[in-house]
Amino acid sequence: MSSTVLGLVRASHPEPTAAVTAVAALLAAGVGHSVGGVAVVTLTVAASQFTVGWTNDLLDAERDALVGRTDKPVAAGTVGRRTVTVAAALAAAATVALALSTNPVAALWAVTGLLSALLYNWPLKSTVISVLPYAVSFGALPAFVVSALPGAPFPPGWLPAAAGLLGAGAHFANVLPDFADDARTGVHGLPHRLGPTGSRIAAIGLLIAATVTLALGPPGPPSGVGLAAVVAAVVIPTLAWYAGRTAGHGAARPVAVFRAAMLVALIDVVLLVASGRLI
Repeated sequence: MSSTVLGLVRASHPEPTAAVTAVAALLAAGVGHSVGGVAVVTLTVAASQFTVGWTNDLLDAERDALVGRTDKPVAAGTVGRRTVTVAAALAAAATVALALSTNPVAALWAVTGLLSALLYNWPLKSTVISVLPYAVSFGALPAFVVSALPGAPFPPGWLPAAAGLLGAGAHFANVLPDFADDARTGVHGLPHRLGPTGSRIAAIGLLIAATVTLALGPPGPPSGVGLAAVVAAVVIPTLAWYAGRTAGHGAARPVAVFRAAMLVALIDVVLLVASGRLI
């Protein structure tokens, strides 16, 4: 793999990109898309995620260089800004084109999610409403997946609501490893105003709320799988919080709660697929 390709992969925020794309693929299969439909949904979401990740690294390059983030290819100079800019533009165009290949309603949801995420990158990242783009973009994801089905059905309200709660929780978890760096570079989003403890509480509370919504939202009594998912949503972030605290201040950038959020997201998708009651 060439250094440029490797740099682009690293600049795309590969962990969340892979996780969100996997969520989209599993959701698409769960709601009944054909193999071709699953492929289109997956590629659309992947392109959108690449756009957001690359744009984020471009906008944050100076901040990342200031705090010595050698894991950031643009800031470290291992991949050129022009290369990443072109890649982000192509990915954005691919997102729109792929989404339009489904139907206009689904395309609107996909573009809404993309634009919301880009607005987080600039200018909302350092504002009191920094959580809003996460909630909107995550909520738009299942709405896109469902409405991309033939006939463009409208998603049940509990589905984007649960995804929005999950996205909001992911925002608070995502910021936790970067508190020290963000303080040095003047980033003051909602998690920074609440502080590390408040953000951990918000992340865990929102993740639990998302899972409860998924367990109780579909018609009928909650399944055993749904109840087990609620237990997991309580236990996993709590253990991650404890692991992060016991790691000590001298540990490398803590990512325990962030990774717990990604794991709970995948558990929630399994809950959705297993329920068989999405639409």
